[in-house]
Amino acid sequence: MSANPEHDVTGDVDFVAESQSAEFQELRKTHRSFVFPMAVFFLVWYFAYVLLADYFHDFMSIKVWGNVNLGILLGLLQFVSTFVITAAYVSFSNKKLDPKATRIRERLENHGVK
Repeated sequence: MSANPEHDVTGDVDFVAESQSAEFQELRKTHRSFVFPMAVFFLVWYFAYVLLADYFHDFMSIKVWGNVNLGILLGLLQFVSTFVITAAYVSFSNKKLDPKATRIRERLENHGVK
């Protein structure tokens, strides 16, 4: 369904051809340039935390402040990093992806109007 209810292009567009267009491929490339490195970063960070917690008990139990140890701080940083990555993606999407997607959508809507 189109974002604009006045333009129903579902019957007039060859979606396979559109998915192979240079404009759409550029959008996919831009999206992947952010998502794949960020996913790798987060998975490495996550598994590093799990491995530290499982095999390096003495390191994770280092007291930082009162009863708060390094394991607790790194665990909380997992949550913080999730929110930071989400905010970074939203900003990236607003600046880089949305304008490209809007151009494609408008072109398809204009093409579908007879």
